[in-house]
Amino acid sequence: MKKLFKYLGGLLLVVVLIASAFFVHVWYFKPYDINLFFGKTALQFALNSPETLSSVRVLEGFGIDGHNAELDDASMAAGDEAFAFALEAHETLLSYEDEDLNATDKMSKDVMLSLLDIVVDGERFRFHNYPVNQLFGVQNGFPSFMESTHQVEDQGDAEDYVSRLSKVGIKFDQVLEGLKHRENLGILPPQFVVTKVLEEMNGFVNTPAEDNILFTALAQKMETAELPQATQNEIAVKAKSTIEQTVYPAYQNLIDYFVKLDVKVSDNHGVWSLPDGDAFYALALKFFTTTDYSPDYIHNYGLEEVDRIQAEILSILAAEGWDVSGGFTQSIENMAVNPRFYYPDNDEGRDQILDDYKTMLVDIEREMSSHFHDFPEAKVDVQRIPEFKEKTSPGAYYQRPAMDGSRPGVFYANLYDIKATPKYGMKTLAYHEGTPGHHYQLAIQQELEDMPFFRKMVPFTAYTEGWALYAERVAYEMGMLPDPYDNIGRLQAELFRAVRLVVDTGIHAKRWSRERAIDYMLANTGMAESDVVSEIERYFVMPGQATAYKVGMTKILELRAKAEQQLGDQYDIRDFHSAVLNNGSVPLNILEQLVDQYIEATKAGKAQS
Repeated sequence: MKKLFKYLGGLLLVVVLIASAFFVHVWYFKPYDINLFFGKTALQFALNSPETLSSVRVLEGFGIDGHNAELDDASMAAGDEAFAFALEAHETLLSYEDEDLNATDKMSKDVMLSLLDIVVDGERFRFHNYPVNQLFGVQNGFPSFMESTHQVEDQGDAEDYVSRLSKVGIKFDQVLEGLKHRENLGILPPQFVVTKVLEEMNGFVNTPAEDNILFTALAQKMETAELPQATQNEIAVKAKSTIEQTVYPAYQNLIDYFVKLDVKVSDNHGVWSLPDGDAFYALALKFFTTTDYSPDYIHNYGLEEVDRIQAEILSILAAEGWDVSGGFTQSIENMAVNPRFYYPDNDEGRDQILDDYKTMLVDIEREMSSHFHDFPEAKVDVQRIPEFKEKTSPGAYYQRPAMDGSRPGVFYANLYDIKATPKYGMKTLAYHEGTPGHHYQLAIQQELEDMPFFRKMVPFTAYTEGWALYAERVAYEMGMLPDPYDNIGRLQAELFRAVRLVVDTGIHAKRWSRERAIDYMLANTGMAESDVVSEIERYFVMPGQATAYKVGMTKILELRAKAEQQLGDQYDIRDFHSAVLNNGSVPLNILEQLVDQYIEATKAGKAQS
């Protein structure tokens, strides 16, 4: 028996040594299998981002949670390391020969290359952005992250929350380092960005600590977790003190910087005004659309689509008895001011909006089987955008669910301006952000089996946003918009994305002013002015992103028409949707390959039968 134990012990030691050697080789050298390389690359990236780890919640299931007390390193040195890592990964990925890979691995290689190619090409534009802006800067991103992502299930999680509060000063100092470097390079934000972030940050620090979202969110999380009251009180005292002594001073340092910056900027220019700005914008369009479309092509296509969609809206209004002789702008404004289309401008009205969004999503889920084979396990919730940042936030956005199922997907609705939520646009927005839009697509992507982890997480904007816009149309085809006014809401949403093609390229390639872009969008969408201003200012700080929606939807519709034409009676829209969705987010050229494979496989199936 002793010999047996000795033998088993020796065998175990050999296994451990082999496993250790294997791990060291995979971690520090080129893995022999490309899937090991995919896993290693995704893991190394994630391990350098504790905030990402908290968001996906993969390691918690293994009892690893130290990252939940940390914040991402925003220093320039960390940025240098991230670029060096990406360049090394790019070189290693190219060393895997295509002929040695099966079709699935070859596609995964192409997907990762499409990301890393942009990183390599864009290294010289690393600082062509505005890390503190009215939409997604660190000043509002940090409170949002703590409120929506940091989970509290026990005392340790609550203490980690306070630990993160204590490290805000370090992170904000790192951000300031990058801001000053950009200033030296001549990369300054538009003037309105300075004005709005100052207004936002001053409001933030002038809020008593016990009323700040960082404090109230923690209190709510501890109460929900049912921590002992004495523990809650003790941690609340620490949190309040940390907010007052660390968080607020960190914000004040940013405020002081932007006060000085305010006198140095006076213009609202697109990125054409930055060093080598035209080349930067061309790369931004390539990144977001995954195409080589020029600014002129996108601009002109947008103008054509604006005319087409407006004509369709006017025909519906005329059929409903509206006088459309004054043209689109007047006709849509006449409809938009009718009080029948709005909720009461009070708390009760806003609560009803959220309840109605939830009902709309429940209703469409019951009908999904007519157009889809699959349904994800992850659920979706509807919540209001936190009030501290809703004034400068978009009309809505979506947050994907946690990988471990501990947090549902969330459709966040902006309820700041009640006039920005007409009843006839609500269904389309719910379908875009929820099901069959972002939640449906992203939840399916996360739950894919036998897929490299990075492909469960990677977001290609033209695909994800193109799908969500396409989903609005599918919902209409499913019969979920029987009211003509709801259909106008759908067409307005598509029109909005066509107008985006015009104004984004107008701002960054044709040198439109902020005011010209606002005037164009107001005249051609019928949107509330508050929404229009917020959107136009979004395009200034996210060049190219707004073009991805319509470009992606157009490609999906082109591929659907191709499948219908080539397959005839064999065509089933549910099969088409599975072909589009069941490989996750991909560049549009790879999406076309996937649809071609589906078409050929369907034809071959008929031939074999």
